[in-house]
Amino acid sequence: MIANVEKNKIYETEIDGLGSGGEGVGKIDGFTIFVPGALPGEKVSAKIEVVKKNYSVGRLEKILRESPDRVNPFCPIYEKCGGCQLQHLSYPAQLERKRRQAVDAVQRIGKLNDVEILETIGAENPLNYRNKMQFPVGKIQTGLVAGCYARGSHEIIDTDFCGIQNDANNKILCAVKKILRKFNIEPYDEKNRTGIVRHIIGRTSRTGEFMIVLVTAKKFLPDEKNIVREICRELPEVTSIQQNIQPEKNNVILGRETKILFGSPTIREKIGELNFNISATSFFQVNTEQAEILYRTAKNFAELSGEEILIDAYCGTGTISLFLANYARKVYGIEIVKSAIDDAKKNADENKIRNAEFFSGDATKIIPELFKSGVRADVVTVDPPRAGCNEKVLETFAAMNPEKIIYVSCNPATLARDISFLNRLGYRTKKIQPVDMFPFTSHIESVAQIIRT
Repeated sequence: MIANVEKNKIYETEIDGLGSGGEGVGKIDGFTIFVPGALPGEKVSAKIEVVKKNYSVGRLEKILRESPDRVNPFCPIYEKCGGCQLQHLSYPAQLERKRRQAVDAVQRIGKLNDVEILETIGAENPLNYRNKMQFPVGKIQTGLVAGCYARGSHEIIDTDFCGIQNDANNKILCAVKKILRKFNIEPYDEKNRTGIVRHIIGRTSRTGEFMIVLVTAKKFLPDEKNIVREICRELPEVTSIQQNIQPEKNNVILGRETKILFGSPTIREKIGELNFNISATSFFQVNTEQAEILYRTAKNFAELSGEEILIDAYCGTGTISLFLANYARKVYGIEIVKSAIDDAKKNADENKIRNAEFFSGDATKIIPELFKSGVRADVVTVDPPRAGCNEKVLETFAAMNPEKIIYVSCNPATLARDISFLNRLGYRTKKIQPVDMFPFTSHIESVAQIIRT
């Protein structure tokens, strides 16, 4: 459709949905408009800021009819910060909208209409849930700042508190920022490629352990020993202090080299009865309480009797592999990141799990090798990144002819695409359980039960 809207003009529109980034979605003479801050059921006026071939973006000018689900955001910098997108929407309405996101993706992208989408499982406490923070460091006239990026930019909003971070991470942020200022450590300037510190990362656990990672543009960290000493004095509960070196001119947060400045290379977290070691670069779900619900859902969907052979692709530090190992005969975990596999093996040893074996490498190569060696998977579990699985990976799964595929996804769009492809390979998606891992954001995690037809 040809755009019938003009830039810088104000239009009235009815909002009837939410986009994948949490923005309100409406129509102007049939032409799509995205309005950040607007909610379904509202009538708003918006000033057009962007006009593209298939859509436009408008700035919310006035709410002409307010949604009953609108609430006041709890965060004082919410309107500027890009971290959360849905603080202005009541939590029950967030859960329903996230389910709707899954339904729309499965029907529109996957072209599947017979999949049961269950009600979203919400968090008992949707605040202070994040066990990991990674805040950029920058500089303004008054000195070093660290906080959140402003929405749609790399401008840093200095903050000492984030309502979705747990209290320990907020404590780490304040202490480390103060120490960096004390020793006049130069923040990294991404435009001129000068300075030292790029990010402050904190990882905390329910066991009470802290990990602090300073991401630097150079190997040399001025006053390293004094900084470490001061952190230990300010945060005596700290378990690990590390430096990650990221010299590249890009937006990737972590570099390839990490060195330990103090303490242990990992911290321990507990999910259910299992302990997990987490290193600076390993993936681990940021919401521990909801992760436990997610993995229990995966276990229930797998319907294990104790006799099954299970392959866990994209196994990370072995969380799903080890969570399911007690309910299966044998588990094979596969992950391309070697440090994560090292953690997975350590986690298996620490939890005295003897029926789990881990491999570092590409799943499309390792799974056929396992198949040639006589391994026949009854169940395949997969928890890929946001991009989902490529077709070769899915074909590799189907070639093993498992009874079920349990797909854990952080992106409804790529999940819908992948289950549609699996449907053509003879695997039908029976049901999907959304789990709210990220309250107040537009993101949703889901578990899909896919069965052989």
